[in-house]
Formats: sequence, structure tokens, C-alpha cells
Amino acid sequence: MASKAATTIKPDEAAHFGKLAADWWNPKGSSAMLHKLNPVRLRYVREAIDAHWRGDARLMRPLEGKRVLDVGCGAGLLSEPLARMGAQVIAIDAAPENIAVAVAHAEKQGLAIDYRVCGIEKLGENGFDLVTSMEVIEHVADPQAFVDGLARALAPSGLMILSTPNRTALSRLAMITLGEGLGQIPKGTHDWHSFLTPDELEEMLGKAGLEVTDIRGLSFSIGDGFTLCDNKALNYLMSVRKARGDHQAP
Repeated sequence: MASKAATTIKPDEAAHFGKLAADWWNPKGSSAMLHKLNPVRLRYVREAIDAHWRGDARLMRPLEGKRVLDVGCGAGLLSEPLARMGAQVIAIDAAPENIAVAVAHAEKQGLAIDYRVCGIEKLGENGFDLVTSMEVIEHVADPQAFVDGLARALAPSGLMILSTPNRTALSRLAMITLGEGLGQIPKGTHDWHSFLTPDELEEMLGKAGLEVTDIRGLSFSIGDGFTLCDNKALNYLMSVRKARGDHQAP
């Protein structure tokens, strides 16, 4: 049975990220780690898009004519590249400070992105060809209700892409002990106990009528930065679709 939480938003989490909003687009500021992570996320997103719609990797605008929802968009670090790929983007976030910065930045870039302050349960729209939610589910009040909301938003033949830290000793060491302890990540950003293992997330997706079609790990080293890999101990990305019998072939 689907979870029926009134809201998936944790007010303290929204307030924490709202305080970081003004510095979000500074590649050397408090969101520096996200700037390092974003190119690898985008590489995965592009590969997933081309695989799902059997597209041409040489196309500059592979999302032309498609509706995209970016959930937990922050100040638009992923939303803007999605718009540049040709998508009609709606992007939502719980922190009004993030949305204000996102709107201002998109306007300067000449990008028309529909930014909204709300949680997934309040969106009221569905039929999105692509739903993305990167490094968000570990911050919500009810992960199953959050996944249920993502599933409702996704079109029958659509693609969903998620990323989140794994709950392992490595992620605790790298992201909290070292990352937050040494100031590479703002203190208080992560609660290790809220991290989900791939099996846990896949079970939640299954309850929402979704299935995983691809999963890749993310690793980090001083020399290479973030790279896609098969080791999911630190962080992982998933491609997801409606479960067979519930979706139409793209």
C-alpha cells in the first residue's frame, strides 16, 4: 500500500539547504562538491537518455519536445543542462531561497525553466517523460511516499534517474567523517542513518510499480575526482521505468 504522508519535506533540511542558496553557483564555495559531481551525473543522464529512447549521442538537444521534472533541484545545477538539452523543465524544491536563486540564474542564462517551491506530493502534475532526483531521497521525511510521488509523475513510457549515497562504512567515512569534518561538505548536510542501500531503494521502487533497468556506482579519488564505476559502496545512480505490464515501450 502506498505511503500517505502529508508531506515528504523535512523543514530543518529545507532550512539547511536554503542557507546555502546564495553560494550554490560558486564552484569554489559551499557547493563545490556538487560542482565536481555534476559533470559525472550529466554523463550518466545523457547515456541513460540515449539508451532509453535509442537516441543519437551526437545530438545536442536529445530532450527536444519532452517534459522533464527535476525534483529537489536546489538552485538549478541539473535543471539548466536539462533545459539546454531541449526539455520543457519543471523544477521543484522545498527551500524558497533555492528557487529564488535558481530563477535569477536561469534568467541570466536565457533559460525558460518553471521553478516552483513545493514537495513532490503537492505538484499536482504527471505525464513527465523524464523525472530526475539527485541526492534528494536521503533528505526526505518519508522515502516511500517520496518514491510514490515520483512514480505518479512519470509517464507510462518515461525514464526516471535517481542518485543517492549508499549506507556503508565507506560513505560514512568519506562523506561525513572526512567530507563534513574537513569542510569539503557543509556540516549537517548528511544523516548517515537516512542513507538507503540499493536493495532498499529498489524495494521501494517496486512497491510504487517501478523497476530498475540500470545501476552504476560513483567513486571518488583525489587524482581522478568523481568517476562512474561498478562499485556502489559510496554512491550510486539508477535508471528506472514503469514495471513491465505497466508501461509502454518507448
